[in-house]
Amino acid sequence: MPGSAPGGLPGGAPAAGFEGGRPAAPAAPAASPGGQADADFWAPFPDERKADADFWAPFPDERKAAAPAAPAPAQAAPAAGQAGGTGGTAAPEGPAPARTATAATPAAPKKKRRDPYLDNAKFLLIWLVILGHSLVPTLAAHSAKSAYLYIYVFHMPLFVMISGYLSRTFWNSNAKTNKLVDTFLVPYVIVECLFAVLRYALGEKWSLTIIDPAWLNWYLVALLLWRLSTPVWKRMRYPVTLSIIVYLLAGLADLPGDLSIDRFFGLMPFFVIGLVLREEHLEMLNRTWVKIAGVFVLAGGAVAAILIAPYVKLAPIYYKHSYEHMHMSWWMGMGVRVGLLIAALLMSAAIMALVPRRTTWFSDLGTRTLYAYILHGVVVLIAKKMGWLSFPWLFGPLGVAAIATSSFALAIILCLPETRKLFSWMLEPKLRWLYRVGTRPAPDRQPAAAAAGEQQQVRQ
Repeated sequence: MPGSAPGGLPGGAPAAGFEGGRPAAPAAPAASPGGQADADFWAPFPDERKADADFWAPFPDERKAAAPAAPAPAQAAPAAGQAGGTGGTAAPEGPAPARTATAATPAAPKKKRRDPYLDNAKFLLIWLVILGHSLVPTLAAHSAKSAYLYIYVFHMPLFVMISGYLSRTFWNSNAKTNKLVDTFLVPYVIVECLFAVLRYALGEKWSLTIIDPAWLNWYLVALLLWRLSTPVWKRMRYPVTLSIIVYLLAGLADLPGDLSIDRFFGLMPFFVIGLVLREEHLEMLNRTWVKIAGVFVLAGGAVAAILIAPYVKLAPIYYKHSYEHMHMSWWMGMGVRVGLLIAALLMSAAIMALVPRRTTWFSDLGTRTLYAYILHGVVVLIAKKMGWLSFPWLFGPLGVAAIATSSFALAIILCLPETRKLFSWMLEPKLRWLYRVGTRPAPDRQPAAAAAGEQQQVRQ
């Protein structure tokens, strides 16, 4: 991201010299110190000066939000006066300050259009999440286990990568920071209570442990922790390499499931990879030969899943168990994790290469995947308890197709706007009363003060 001079204004000040009783034309603004994001995937983060240098500061410095338009038009008046002065007429003194003040007013930031590409990918992934959870009762069948293995190698790693990609500028606004509470912490507590009541109603023993996430609720806590760690990763010189080392070493310890610590470390590299991704990396997947290669990668993965499904255990694809828990030596466990990392990255790249980039009929549905992720657990849990996913005819290829179709329909229903209206109180509560207001006056005043100083210098 291009850098900016202190205060959010481009570097360089107007020339202080005078010619013929008139101020000389201002010098051209200095080049911005920042550069383009490094195209090298393994390169460190670019210098993002808008990020808060103090991780524990309660209100991050949001220079980007306060940055005004370049003051070049405001400095055009003296230059015009100088050009007209060839006939012996000095630059006008009266109206010039008014025009300068008007031109220096910061332009309203243009809202960036939402990219349907990522929304398309998110909807397809949430369908696979629902499908994977629905296949569990039929895993005794070879076809179901093959499909389950195939899906789990990449669907959550890719979901986490997209979450990391969308978290690159998470700390640049108070509104996004507030979402840590609105969209993760509060819904997590509500859903934990909901699942405890639901399990008890279905005949299970009452159990409510807030620090031990219930079933699919682990993702809310893990994403909360990943986003809290974002400023730390942005300070690292080689974040991807370091995250992979941590990922491999985490398998040496039997980490607890409390607060999703096991999955926090088990899926950490995918979140960090998402953090370092840039738009140009995603554009590389839009090439014809990459799309063709993606088809072969996905087809090869399907064949491999069918062939090895009867002989492999499913524990490694959950990205949370220690090597000892999986009855592996440390070197074998690390080898399995490296293999899973490579397979997940290859299949994720193949999926993203084939996902439509245009607006589709399901692009809008992809904007509400949080609702589908949380609410589908209620439907699937009831279906399991009632035996609706254990009919004998479901144990086979036809059953996989039927479950996939019903899961797709459920994903559509849970991503509808009507579903959001019904459950927004639970998953997107309005907690404005909880936050302080007016936390950004200083950055907003700094550019105006700097512009006023430049005007005074020209006026002198």
